Amino acid sequence: MKKQSMQKRTFLRQLAALWLGAAALSVTGLAHAEDKVTLLSNWYAQAEHGGFYQAVAKGIYKKYGMDVTIKMGGPQVNNMQILVAGQADFSMGYDFAVMKGIEQGLPLVTVGTSFQSDLQGMMTHDDVSSLGGLKNKTILVAGSGQSSWWPWLKSKYGYTDAQSKAYTFNLQPFFADPNIAQQAYPSSELFQADKAGVKSKFFLFASDGYPPYGTTIVTLQKTVATKPDLVQRFVKATAEGWKSYLEDPAPANALIKADNKNMGDEQLAYALGKLKELKVVTGGDAAKLGIGVMTDERWKQTYDVMVATGLLKAGTDYHKAYTTQFVKDMKVMP
Repeated sequence: MKKQSMQKRTFLRQLAALWLGAAALSVTGLAHAEDKVTLLSNWYAQAEHGGFYQAVAKGIYKKYGMDVTIKMGGPQVNNMQILVAGQADFSMGYDFAVMKGIEQGLPLVTVGTSFQSDLQGMMTHDDVSSLGGLKNKTILVAGSGQSSWWPWLKSKYGYTDAQSKAYTFNLQPFFADPNIAQQAYPSSELFQADKAGVKSKFFLFASDGYPPYGTTIVTLQKTVATKPDLVQRFVKATAEGWKSYLEDPAPANALIKADNKNMGDEQLAYALGKLKELKVVTGGDAAKLGIGVMTDERWKQTYDVMVATGLLKAGTDYHKAYTTQFVKDMKVMP
């Protein structure tokens, strides 16, 4: 009996060792099975990318089985071209660009968003009381604005091209001339004006009905068709990254500063304050349906604006530009 008992214990130890070995192999296999994902940003690293960087810094992407690398975009980077060429899996995008891409036959699709509204707006001097009060002002517009918000603004308030001049991303004309208004982001130009001691006002276009989302998540239609699980995990992890960034931005900010040496703590804090103040991540539909959500109604509004202003051909199948399948039941609540 004693010999049988010893044999039984030996057998059980061997069985346990085999089980532990199999478990270790399984864990190792899972670690090596992480999907390698490349995300292309839409500009130099900044607070407006905080949710993505936070998902890297806090291991949220890894929690969902992904090894994500963020590659910085910039003024000379054509994100949609790089995405279509297969050099990135996802890109931070913009509704107007994706809609135009669909018109041109590009296989793009928006699968989620960071912001419930575009952050683009108008910076003015103190004497302006509303976005509609620029009839006698010179308005500085960059080239990208000419093919997005400027036609909408002209149509809404009766402004003319005779009022506009090129915006070269130099604020000195605005500082020198009280009759100038210019396009701006609340986290960038407003910050510079504050640092220069120039009083200014800011009017977010979205507050006057400008419909597109901001800093969206764009991928290829074939990625949605062949890797829906990957897309779902990426969108969900990014939404969780945004929620985490608003609560504690330090981990993401460290990575942002490492990628963009010109980005300092003061501007990051200022930008985060504006994101919270404007509630672009947590407001609108996100307040009830969750961070990252998009709706058919909003996409229809963007389509209507683009067609009405001549930026898109009527009849373009705008439904190809987006899908709500990955965000409608995600429910990452603010």
